[in-house]
Amino acid sequence: MRLVRADLALIGYGNVARRFLRLLEERREWLARECDLDCRVVGVATRTHGGGFNPRGIDFAQLDRDGQKPGAGQSMALHVIESLGQSDASLRVVIETTTLDIRSGQPAIDHVRAAIAAGCHVVTANKGPAAFAYSELRNTAAAAGVRFLFEGAVMDGVPIFNLVRETLPALEILGFRGVVNSTTNHILTALERGDDFNAALARMQAEGIAEADPSLDVEGWDAAAKTSALANVLMEARITPHDVRRTGIGAQDGARAQRAVSRGLRLKLVASAARAADGTVRASVEPVELAHDDVLAALAGKANALVLRTDVLGEIAICQLDGNLTHTAYALLSDLVTIQRGRPAPGEARVRRSL
Repeated sequence: MRLVRADLALIGYGNVARRFLRLLEERREWLARECDLDCRVVGVATRTHGGGFNPRGIDFAQLDRDGQKPGAGQSMALHVIESLGQSDASLRVVIETTTLDIRSGQPAIDHVRAAIAAGCHVVTANKGPAAFAYSELRNTAAAAGVRFLFEGAVMDGVPIFNLVRETLPALEILGFRGVVNSTTNHILTALERGDDFNAALARMQAEGIAEADPSLDVEGWDAAAKTSALANVLMEARITPHDVRRTGIGAQDGARAQRAVSRGLRLKLVASAARAADGTVRASVEPVELAHDDVLAALAGKANALVLRTDVLGEIAICQLDGNLTHTAYALLSDLVTIQRGRPAPGEARVRRSL
């Protein structure tokens, strides 16, 4: 067996990236056996631990021992990406896990652009690139012959984008609705029991589930970013999170959640999108009282679900009963495998499809 050498660069070194590193080691034998992959991380750029590029591999133990120190920011990230582009490895992949900037999706979008320009595939768990610049990045990546994948951007490791791209050909997505933010679903479930809003949010922060800025969760911005990413990818919407009508949740929703339960209903933060008669896509994120037999009403705690409305198969529901860092890290690994499996064998021409 001749292994394909894959050089990876991590842009971002937070909880998700660290879990991805461990998962990469845990699945190293499987990747070699099933995918002919030998992966090594040769670059890293962080906000607080510095970073750099080493063609022999990064010593993450030393990086952690060095502790926090001023990072080089965007310049370091771009240097690492450019250096990866010069690697002689058969497969070069940028793994982008920086935090979401809801104002513009930057600097994640520039990281993706730089990776494509350097001839590298790119995998990201950041919602920003697909939420703000999907069409541009998809087309640029296709023209460069590389992949731009982002399965971890919505519902962690549950294969939403892969499901449509790989298994639902000749089908149109007419709309969708779902519960796509674990933090707010956990909070609303807790409020139904009379729990304190801030205590419920603190639990999600302690588990690393809540966004680094938890206001993105409770004000509906995270769900709006996921909604625009889904609409852009699945419905060619060309919208941003700022085009999504948005209402978040707060401590005041505790009484409403309890009243809903008393009437046999459940209060959920629902993300939805549909195509209007004029062809445009209208999207929203807002608390909605759902009937008890609605599939979304049954979601408790950190559970998420998405219901796709299609022209051929009617409604398709995809559920995730729990969510954690491992699931998001798995999405990165899954995208890495997708890239390797989609590469043509020597001498083989393969037509690429973009999604």
